[in-house]
Amino acid sequence: MSQAVLYALGSVVLVSLFSLAGLVLFRLHGLTARYVIVALVSFSSGTLFGDAFIHLLPESVEKHGFSVSISLFVLAGIAASFVVEKFIHWRHEHSSSPDRIEAFAYMNLLGDAVHNFIDGIVITAAYLLDIRVGVATTIAVLLHEIPQEMSDFGVLIHGGFTRSKALMYNFLTAGIALLGLALTVLLSQTAEHLVWVLPPFAAGGFIYIAGADLIPQLHKEKGSASALMQLFFFLLGIGGMLALHTD
Repeated sequence: MSQAVLYALGSVVLVSLFSLAGLVLFRLHGLTARYVIVALVSFSSGTLFGDAFIHLLPESVEKHGFSVSISLFVLAGIAASFVVEKFIHWRHEHSSSPDRIEAFAYMNLLGDAVHNFIDGIVITAAYLLDIRVGVATTIAVLLHEIPQEMSDFGVLIHGGFTRSKALMYNFLTAGIALLGLALTVLLSQTAEHLVWVLPPFAAGGFIYIAGADLIPQLHKEKGSASALMQLFFFLLGIGGMLALHTD
């Protein structure tokens, strides 16, 4: 097993373990929870943009040269993220009646499983591209996962799960990322020419998540103090990705 795959395996397991973070953050209340979430979302936005534009895209261009194909796969990543999100939102809207709350919770698990599967692919593809890119991508995914897992945990509790069952199901869906890892490793051995499309595709997904999901959430927070905090953590996230970059 190559060093890149071992790093990817360790990173995917680490990301899966962060599904337990939902329980910790779910216990926070009031202003503390609000400030922590705003800081995490701001930092996550910066890291996702930073990883896409500082690591994934430059490394793809450096290894394979710039072509319209790279741009098309970035756009494909954006489009795929849009479609997945639309599907999840559509299922939520059609499962929200009082007697189907638990169905809503199961649909949330399905959506989470899809996202985790993609995370496994993205992390593994990044490590196969370059170890440093893999580390940066893992950090970006982790930071996005923390507030996401808290939200998922809350949805499961609202859907009727006990805390222990919500935690267990959240952890099991997080483990789906290992299937994404296995698929990517298999492709790298049997269809290596296809693996190069994954980093720009992942970059498109990161750009969509940061721009369409996270930034609009930050705009809901009012006040100059909140805006300054958001800007600070957003730039800190970009700075962290820049610090991991070496020519």
